[in-house]
Amino acid sequence: MTPERKRLTREESRQQTRGRLLAAAAELFTERGVNGASVEQIAERAGYTRGAFYGNFEDKNALVAELLQQRTRRELEEVRTLTEGAASFDDALGKLRDWNHERARHLPEWLALRMELVLYALRNEELRPLLAERELLARDAHAAGLEQAFAARGVGSPGDPAFLALIVHALEDGLLIQRLLTPGGIPDDVVVDAFDLLLRSWTALAQRPSGEGDGQGLPPSPPS
Repeated sequence: MTPERKRLTREESRQQTRGRLLAAAAELFTERGVNGASVEQIAERAGYTRGAFYGNFEDKNALVAELLQQRTRRELEEVRTLTEGAASFDDALGKLRDWNHERARHLPEWLALRMELVLYALRNEELRPLLAERELLARDAHAAGLEQAFAARGVGSPGDPAFLALIVHALEDGLLIQRLLTPGGIPDDVVVDAFDLLLRSWTALAQRPSGEGDGQGLPPSPPS
């Protein structure tokens, strides 16, 4: 006898519909770009009508905004879970390497969607502040990780952690693009390699006796 399926509440049904629409939109944006996917196509891919789309999102801009927030929350939570459960910093790096190896399996799709969402938001003044907020969340996470790493090494940050985090975050995008274009010469975990090298270099700079060298250190964080 087939077990009776649990009846979804109205809220559960609504969340399921939104989730399917977001997943369908992510697929289509990756394949065709944000501007190349219509509301009707998104609804059809998800298995719903146009009315179901507008019952959950005001317009495509609202869906893009939700997708930006969803991806940010999910990725930050994944990395936070990995690093919080690490026994040491080296263990955390190892877990991040595994995470990057896993991401490399679908890097073309992951990066294409990220770039599409970024470009769409850059061209849309309404969405640009949300994109900036999303990027700041990622940079804040980097800054917190750097401060913890410096503390574990018994040194202070050689520069404004927010500025160092900006370097790390911007470098990640550039490295992933290069990894995708020339996969044979760049490892899957190149982002972790770069972060490790920067951290060791910045730690050495922080350990340098005061007054040694040019004395300038790293520049302050640029104004926002």
